[in-house]
Order: sequence, then structure tokens, then C-alpha cells
Amino acid sequence: MNVQHILIDDKSPIHRELSIYRTGTINRVRLQDTSYKTYASLEIDAHNYAAFFHYGLPELLNRLPFISESNNGLDSWDESFLHNSSLGSMKKIVDEKMASIDLEHHETILLGWHDKPVGVAYVRDIDPGRFVGFLGKLRVFVDESAEGGCDLEFIL
Repeated sequence: MNVQHILIDDKSPIHRELSIYRTGTINRVRLQDTSYKTYASLEIDAHNYAAFFHYGLPELLNRLPFISESNNGLDSWDESFLHNSSLGSMKKIVDEKMASIDLEHHETILLGWHDKPVGVAYVRDIDPGRFVGFLGKLRVFVDESAEGGCDLEFIL
């Protein structure tokens, strides 16, 4: 079978409309609030979303007791919550992952594919330095959330 490879370009409006082009948000919330309120948000752009899964963060973070409607914990296409009491453990996991990433090892990863009507594989370049920068922002966001007595909501 002939397969066309498409390198995802964040600047392309056509690529941003593809279902494979995924982004997410992490919200600072308080589960004990009587009404839903977001105190702050950290956006996960499409590059960092792909890197988040490529580097195995969901699997590592699922050691923690996430709350989700699907009971799948932290997963794509789902909303999940992490209680404030687990944020210290989350920070340790993020720190360990940051330390393990080789900043010189750029990769092109497969996001997904289909074979009909024609074979297409969607790939993305991963810049490890850019992702480590995002993890640094995530770490600060987790620290501030813990200090403020907040919980985290992941919308992936």
C-alpha cells in the first residue's frame, strides 16, 4: 500500500482542523466548591499535547488517584480531576520526567493513520527542549495550585 506522510504544521489552518490535531487544558479548581469555578488555566498546545503522550506522562501520572467519569484516570478524550493532596506526588513525577528527557534527541512521531480512501500517516516533530519548557510551566502551575489549596482538572 502507498502511504502519504503528512508532517503536522501548527501554522496550517487545514492541519489545525484535523481530528488528530489535539490540544488540552489543565484548570485550577476546587472540588469542594458548590459551583464550578476555574481559578487559572494552563493551555497544552498541540506540540506539547503530542509530547505529553509520547513521553508517557499519562501512564506515569495514572499512579495517582485521578477521578474521571470513565474511570480511566488521566486519558485522552476525557476529563479528570486530581485532588490537592496528590499534587506533591505529581510534582515529583514531572521532575523525574524532566530530568530524563534528552534535550538533543529530536524525534518525529506517528500521531495516527488511516488507509481509506488513501493511506495517510500523520506525523509530528517533537522538540524536547520545548516540551521540557512546558513541563517547567506545569511544575510552577502545580506548585501554585498546591499552595492555594486547589485541585487540578485535566481536559485532554
